Amino acid sequence: MARTALVTGGTRGIGEAISIALKNAGYNVAATYAGNDEKANAFKAQHGIAVFKWDVADPEASAAGVAKVEAEVGPIDVLVNNAGITRDGMFHKMSFEQWREVLSTNLDSMFTVTRPVIDGMRERGFGRIINISSINGQKGQMGQANYSAAKAGVIGFTKALAQENARKGITVNVIAPGYIATDMVMAVPEKVREGIIATIPVGRLGEAEEIAEAVVYLAGDKAGFITGSTLTVNGGQYIAG
Repeated sequence: MARTALVTGGTRGIGEAISIALKNAGYNVAATYAGNDEKANAFKAQHGIAVFKWDVADPEASAAGVAKVEAEVGPIDVLVNNAGITRDGMFHKMSFEQWREVLSTNLDSMFTVTRPVIDGMRERGFGRIINISSINGQKGQMGQANYSAAKAGVIGFTKALAQENARKGITVNVIAPGYIATDMVMAVPEKVREGIIATIPVGRLGEAEEIAEAVVYLAGDKAGFITGSTLTVNGGQYIAG
């Protein structure tokens, strides 16, 4: 029987590639989205992947959303916490609203979506939780104090949760992507993009599918001895010890 995977922020960018790769690997996939109904419905029609709309920063909406996914698609065996936003700005000009918005979506969602899922995984004796952090959660980034703080928090959360659940057959890992050729990155001015690429030893941006394939591996049975780990996929731009 096919396992069920839930991908938050799973209809666009890296999340879209993850959802498609998991479906191609044989999973029943559900993808969440926050607001773009047109894009989500087009994604559903094209790929045959169930979509569910809710704000992952909202604990009540997340609990209800997870319950709906499990009722309609199946008990969640694989959770990919991918949803994230940016509200960039230099810290001395940053508002608390910019700070709170990013922390709520990027870090609070680790609790709000994982908490309703974890008991079922523990009862069944199997689970794969894969959290998407960022190179900027490892090294920091000017103009992203909020985002860097949230993504660093994802790594700490992962390490703690991995220790708590290892004996229950649940692995918890992080993927920290570098600069990936998503619509957002490709929309920056060409000179800025060239400057970014110049700092990447492999000489190119990453592809969303490369992150997706890493997720598929960590979700599988053969990755059962990997937990509490951070997989950096950044072309050598930042090498974490």
